[in-house]
Amino acid sequence: MTISISSLGSGGLIANYYCESSCRHCLYRSGPRWPRDYATYEEALEDFAIMATLDSPSIHVSGGEPLLDPDGLCGVLDAARDAGVPVQYVETGASWYRDMDSACALLEKLGSHGLHTLLISMSPFHNEFIPFSKTRGVIEACHRSGISLFPWIADFYLDLSTFDEDRPHSLEEYGRHFGEEYLEDLPRRYGIVPGGRALDYFQTLAREQSIEELAEEKRDGCSELGDTNHFHIDLYGNYIPGMCAGLSIAKEDLGHPLDPDEYPLITRLAEGGIGALLPWLTERYGFKPSRKTYTTDCQLCYEMRRFLVVERDVRSRELQPRNHYFL
Repeated sequence: MTISISSLGSGGLIANYYCESSCRHCLYRSGPRWPRDYATYEEALEDFAIMATLDSPSIHVSGGEPLLDPDGLCGVLDAARDAGVPVQYVETGASWYRDMDSACALLEKLGSHGLHTLLISMSPFHNEFIPFSKTRGVIEACHRSGISLFPWIADFYLDLSTFDEDRPHSLEEYGRHFGEEYLEDLPRRYGIVPGGRALDYFQTLAREQSIEELAEEKRDGCSELGDTNHFHIDLYGNYIPGMCAGLSIAKEDLGHPLDPDEYPLITRLAEGGIGALLPWLTERYGFKPSRKTYTTDCQLCYEMRRFLVVERDVRSRELQPRNHYFL
């Protein structure tokens, strides 16, 4: 099977991976150990042009934490304006909030560069690092600055309000207060994608299956790789197929069929899932699964990809960014 990303749905630009938090659910493993790299105006302009050419109807800006570099974000918003691409919203976790005056000043500055709506992430995962008082502060600053709000996920607001709002709270605290069933239900309530750090969280909750069972479920291939309904291109020029963080397609290769020789991993996953990839990696690189059962095929897939990068030092266009596998 030859993959071709010929058109794009709704998606966004990952402006940075640096973040002051290391949330357990984070698909992209963002955190404070990443470099403070940020998408430049020129890079963002090129990325938005590609998105427009491939008919993406809706664009957002995400991270990392995009608002930790206000000038960088202004450049990205300017690029979207110059590319004729409206930005639906910018995501934030609110860790940058210090006081109301500085928050309003920042939002007004960003508003002058085209910011209309702020998606404010709120959940027990974020609250492990970010006091809810910061989240509430950003919400109030948006009201005062005329910036629209997109609370994600508003259903957690009352849960977060239960605790002391001036300090972070661990997931274990939530479990003790609301019961262990609360933690077990978090993946469903948040709509967590089983990738990145979320794989570690899923591992403690989901039923394990044999490799054979998981391979059988995806014997017709990983159809998710062709899904463009919530795509991302990052600041390094990597298109992330099917929200499979750590897998990548060069943005220059979008719009036409991928060369199987340049994308052997993605090609095999698309053709037959982990059942097609595993024997190839075993023969070519000597990979051996660390266990007999896994919670999802994504967990085994990530183990195989990390093995290539960390254990075999494979330098591959489709295993980017490399920091994803070390942090």
